[in-house]
Amino acid sequence: MAVSIEDVEILKPKTDKREYRRIVLKNSLQVLLISDPDTDKCAASLNVGVGSFCDPVGLEGLAHFLEHMLFYASEKYPLEDSYLKYITEHGGSTNAFTASEMTNYFFDANTDCFEEALDRFAQFFIKPLMSADATMREIKAVDSENKMYLLSDERRMSQLQKHLSLESHPYHKFGGGNCDTLDVRPKAKGVDTRQELLKFYEDKYSANLMHLVVYSKESLDKIQSLVEDKFQEIQNSDRSRFQFSSQPCTSEHLQILVRVVPIKQGHKLRIVWPITPSIVHYKEEPCRYLDHLINHEGEGSLSYVLKKLGWATELYAGEDDRASEFSFFYVVIDLTDAGQDHMQEIIGLLFKYIQLLQQSGVCKWIFDELSAICGTGFHYEDKISPIDYVVRISSNMQIYPPKDWLVGSSLPSDFNPDTIQKILNELSPESVRIFWESNKFEGLTDKVEPWYGTAYSIEKVSPSRIQAWMSSAPNENLHLPVPNVFIPTDFSIKNPQEKIKLPVLLRKSSYSKLWYKPDTVFSTPKAYVKIDFDCPYVSNSPESEALANLLAMLLMDDLNEYAYYAQVAGLHYDISHTESGFQVTLVGYNHKLRILLETIVNKIAKFEVRPDRFSVIKEMAIKAYQNFKFQQPYEQANDYYSLIIEDQTWPWMEQLEVLHRLDEEDLAKFAPIMLSRAFLQCYIAGNIEHEEAVSMIEHIEDVFFKGSNPICQPLFPSQILRNRVVKLGKGMNYCYSKEGLNPSDENSALIHYIQVHRDDFILNVKLQLVALIGEQAAFHQLRSVEQLGYITYLGQRNDFGIHGLLFIIQSTVKDPGHIDSRVEAFLRMFESKLSEMKNDEFKGNVNALINMKLEKHKSLSEESQFYWTEIISGTPKFDRREAEVEALKKLAQQELIDFFDENIKVGATRKKTLSVRVYGNQHLAEYNSQKSEAVQPNTVQVDDIFSFRRSRPLYASFR
Repeated sequence: MAVSIEDVEILKPKTDKREYRRIVLKNSLQVLLISDPDTDKCAASLNVGVGSFCDPVGLEGLAHFLEHMLFYASEKYPLEDSYLKYITEHGGSTNAFTASEMTNYFFDANTDCFEEALDRFAQFFIKPLMSADATMREIKAVDSENKMYLLSDERRMSQLQKHLSLESHPYHKFGGGNCDTLDVRPKAKGVDTRQELLKFYEDKYSANLMHLVVYSKESLDKIQSLVEDKFQEIQNSDRSRFQFSSQPCTSEHLQILVRVVPIKQGHKLRIVWPITPSIVHYKEEPCRYLDHLINHEGEGSLSYVLKKLGWATELYAGEDDRASEFSFFYVVIDLTDAGQDHMQEIIGLLFKYIQLLQQSGVCKWIFDELSAICGTGFHYEDKISPIDYVVRISSNMQIYPPKDWLVGSSLPSDFNPDTIQKILNELSPESVRIFWESNKFEGLTDKVEPWYGTAYSIEKVSPSRIQAWMSSAPNENLHLPVPNVFIPTDFSIKNPQEKIKLPVLLRKSSYSKLWYKPDTVFSTPKAYVKIDFDCPYVSNSPESEALANLLAMLLMDDLNEYAYYAQVAGLHYDISHTESGFQVTLVGYNHKLRILLETIVNKIAKFEVRPDRFSVIKEMAIKAYQNFKFQQPYEQANDYYSLIIEDQTWPWMEQLEVLHRLDEEDLAKFAPIMLSRAFLQCYIAGNIEHEEAVSMIEHIEDVFFKGSNPICQPLFPSQILRNRVVKLGKGMNYCYSKEGLNPSDENSALIHYIQVHRDDFILNVKLQLVALIGEQAAFHQLRSVEQLGYITYLGQRNDFGIHGLLFIIQSTVKDPGHIDSRVEAFLRMFESKLSEMKNDEFKGNVNALINMKLEKHKSLSEESQFYWTEIISGTPKFDRREAEVEALKKLAQQELIDFFDENIKVGATRKKTLSVRVYGNQHLAEYNSQKSEAVQPNTVQVDDIFSFRRSRPLYASFR
């Protein structure tokens, strides 16, 4: 059945044991088959070479809308949402995305049901049903999705850049779609959106424009037979790829300075050039060479100089908005308040650095170093989930020749200085577009972008003007980076003395605990190190929380000049503030990890506040807190939820208030107090022998706890930190309502939480099974049928070992009180579903959950994060998954029904519910009216979070 084609050797990592085969079906569908006998999940992704650039004029968003519609039903499987139900009930997940030139559909599922899942998936592209009723409902879902992003600065800026381009070019389009473009405007013109949708599908979705990846544990022959059977009926209309030859920016759209009013606090520069797309030179990868240098943060780099001057906090450079015929190169700089006043000098410094690169010539040693780093990254890449893998490859298949489907452009191999110089020369003042975002431009603009309502003004900026900015820029010592000493050269795999399957407590002292697990699974030259500093003085007050956060940020800032080279070489590090202190994390190649760890430890031990950097970092922290109010309403609801449920937490508003008056002297005094008492929870895993692990921790103890004047003392027994959670009352409903923090946001949100039990294997699996069975049913009823909102989620929640069921719904169409009532109605309906469930369906769900639990970790990092969660929660049940599988095997259907009836059923005497409601500007009338409504029996309106928290008992801590 497959067309006979010339064998192509597909380049794959040398550590990759999977088998690959390329076939082309008789309908011209190109397919890559992947056989992985070790996989726990099967997956597939089909990429269609049709995207938003193909949207008809006057029907903006039609390609995206079609992506939504294909999930509903097909002629072979006509029951609405039966595909999603099948995937969910068999341990899988599914999604899709629409880009400018492609639309990608994908799913994964447990291995025992893959054939039917694949058949259901194939029907998307054979005979989908797009009913009139579903069409109208899904237009609302697309509109809800669009409204969710209306206040996203990234979306607004992306659309503004498109708006300021050639109107006749497809780049100019609004690709997301909304009710206006898909319903109101077409109706006004007598256009039937559903008929246009069907026409678009028939006209565009042709097998010769599709690329499919199928990932299974079966042999390649079996997978091939399966694919031929399921996908040969996709129609091949022999369509040509959508073509456009013109560039999106003419001279009118170049040499411009655009002032933009953002939503969030802060200032940003986006300097953009249209360039030759890198796909044309993907082996030479000129953009990778350039973004490596312009992104660099070592001494002498543009980023280093801008931070040293106190003008910038972050810099990103790279190719974006890529298409087959055009592309853009971006330099994005986050400015400080001082930097906002020096925009011209910053632009001047950027062009001076570009001039430096042009005059220095293209350096072969830099390209070779970059090529070595990329080669190591490719050949020792961590295994990722099958679903992510197939999406990446199917997208590559549209762009690259078959031999490079796996590697794409991630392995620059051909050194061509002329090509790099050509792209470098395209970063010129003659073709630049400068977008300058700041709240300071509020009221000073004269134009509005039509789709997102972004306020802006525009002026021309000539090359001579930029030349003047270069002349006035500070005379800083900009130079190329030095050779990278962190590039690993030793990839040998150490043989652990004993095959340890689970972490062991390797060492314990009054200062620390060391948990250790050698790599007995992945055979990769990498390690994972986590050092958690429990410092009781951190959680004393909002001031101490804010100061600890500043300390972590300053440490990262101080290390950056040196440790950035490690990041580039694949050895990643992080110092982050926690509720009980701070954590140091190192992940990557083990060869030079010890060097970096000791540098970080010494930096912490000898921490000194640099006043110039303190002021910049404090400004960053203040803006971050100020921008909390621009979070999505469901994220705001989650913040309130955490404040209500978790003991010893401080609201961000209080931390923001104290931040304003903190100075460097406060931090200089706080740092030694914070470190004066500490206990270290440590986890070391991977390609490290246990003697090395012990030696690392002994060194850290020597630095902090030993000597004549130690930095740290061990904790007193009374200071041992604990994680405690508020215990809600049985048979009670608690409700906390709040107006949304952003008055411009139309979205409202609800978190409906049912607190169930303290960590217990048997109770855990009952709750997990309820969540698994209920997930798709909730999505179908609350989103697909009732159209309450684009974000509709049902899942389980674990707060320091206290488990519960959680609904999250965000909506512009209904207020949170109404949504709460619909959640209750869903639970009544779900009660019937559980009681009427056939035994075969129950067993199928149990088996799906068992398969999910038995799924192997894909990488050392994934495995380590699982075990670290157990350690830091105080539950170290490292065999949790196996124990819960045994509990599942013994679970009877009636036990699950009894569990639901006792803990989750509407009106259950033991049920404990918390509703957190955030009201957007569409629903303020409902917010005000609900405050005066009579309180229902067994309901408590929470007015003051902290009074409520103090009034409730707490669960015992596992720590």
